[in-house]
Amino acid sequence: MQNVPLDQTLSLGGASSGASRNALQSELTWRALGTLNVFRLLVALALLALFVAGGRQRIFGDSHPTLFVSTISAYLIFGMLCGVAVQQRWLTQTAQIAGQITLDIFAIVLLMHASGGISSGLGALLVVYVGAGSLLLPLQFPGFFAALATIAVLAEQLFSQLGTTNNTSNYSAAGVLGAIIFAIALSARPLAKRLQDSEALAHQRGVDLANLSELNQYIVQHLRESIVVIDDENRIRLINSSAEALFGLERRAAGMALGEASEELDRYLKRWREDPAESSHNELTVASDYHTVRISVHLAPLGRNVNRTGPVLLFLEDAGLINARVQQSKLASLGRLSASIAHEIRNPVGAMSHAGQLLAESSALSREDLRLTDIIRTHAERVSLIIENVLQLSRREPVEAQDFELRPWLDDFCEEFRETLELHAGQVKLHSVDPALSVNMDPSHLRQVMWNLCENAMRYGTKDGVIQFEIRAGRIARSNRPFVEVLDRGIGVDAALTEKIFEPFFTNQQAGTGLGLYISRELCELNHATLVYQPRDGGGSILRVVFSDTGRWQRLGSQDS
Repeated sequence: MQNVPLDQTLSLGGASSGASRNALQSELTWRALGTLNVFRLLVALALLALFVAGGRQRIFGDSHPTLFVSTISAYLIFGMLCGVAVQQRWLTQTAQIAGQITLDIFAIVLLMHASGGISSGLGALLVVYVGAGSLLLPLQFPGFFAALATIAVLAEQLFSQLGTTNNTSNYSAAGVLGAIIFAIALSARPLAKRLQDSEALAHQRGVDLANLSELNQYIVQHLRESIVVIDDENRIRLINSSAEALFGLERRAAGMALGEASEELDRYLKRWREDPAESSHNELTVASDYHTVRISVHLAPLGRNVNRTGPVLLFLEDAGLINARVQQSKLASLGRLSASIAHEIRNPVGAMSHAGQLLAESSALSREDLRLTDIIRTHAERVSLIIENVLQLSRREPVEAQDFELRPWLDDFCEEFRETLELHAGQVKLHSVDPALSVNMDPSHLRQVMWNLCENAMRYGTKDGVIQFEIRAGRIARSNRPFVEVLDRGIGVDAALTEKIFEPFFTNQQAGTGLGLYISRELCELNHATLVYQPRDGGGSILRVVFSDTGRWQRLGSQDS
């Protein structure tokens, strides 16, 4: 059954039910009329075949062969014309049924006469045609057909008696046949009523099932939770719009291999299938060429999938939203803590900074002492900056995002970073960037993020005591989202810690406060960007900022409109 739109199918049981029932009965009548015509053609072909194959000992048509052949040939042509008339709807149903049944009665009576009368047994076919007419037409018509068939049979008996010297007529058999025809005609109407009611009920049940299917599909597709059904070959069989948006898919993914949507999720599912000890709940950072997002995955086997080899239902949640709710409570506590101690920290830090400045003005200090005063000033400013960052995050102040070209911005940033930390050009390598590459973000936030990432690369990405890292920017291949990333050749991050490095105050070394990556990710999320970690081929780490693509949402909005 063809799916009917939800707003239409739900109205079929109301005011339009009568029209729907009439349309259903009309279609049922046309189908029955077509079936009757197929029976008509089969009867004509069978009688013609028996006549040709009978030779001198024919079963039918032995009394008047010429009449039999002429009648059966005309009847066969009549059946073909009826088939075309039913198919093309040349006449109304009532006109076609009345005309066809009437001609059927006369044709059968002629064939019966050509085959020896009532004794040929062809009169039984009249029961079929009159019964069919009773099922298809109102009550007055079946009575007419039954009377017409009975009169035709009696007339044939009378004509046979008058046309031969031998009394071969059998009025008692003709009367019994007429009685049977009347009984069938009168009893067929209740049966027809039941058939129509059953068909209407079946149709209504079909509409209800279509409604239920549409409703289920509507609910699944509009759930905020992301749902994916994977078959035993790790192919997507069902995916709702929320999951497609989570993966960043812009086309229907049903039938797609899971690895095409997310290689990380595909690897996790394969590990879960192969290792019974693997947990059915995990949190992944999906960072494919198409999309970058953190998701929480819950696997649920479908059916009797005890050994994890069959279809699997995947519940996916945006871990960023979940973590955001968790972080809100952390930020609230952190904000209250920061506000309460801000003055206590600022005052001594300000005093130390001021004392360092006064001390630096003394002419009695050596070069080494002046270097120490610079350290005091630098770290005092750093403490003040940390306090400001924490307060800014706790207040969740609105960002001032803007579109700007990334290449000149990165040139200025790299030059400032090298000069501030006294690095030469070879230690901070900036790859060529497309001059037309534009991003949308608060420039001050991006500066703080990039500064944290570069300091992180200096602190943890040093190899053999040599400070060297790279900065690269471009667009992700399929999604066309702009990105900038910092790459190093350090020891990397253990797989179990890839998400913990973004938690506040987490650090696996003595250096650092554990706030750099946390603040960087929070600043990115404030600008609708994403900060993710990826291991680097050949050793090392990649910290990538994937910017929001405002043009993509504008394109999707124009397509929806």
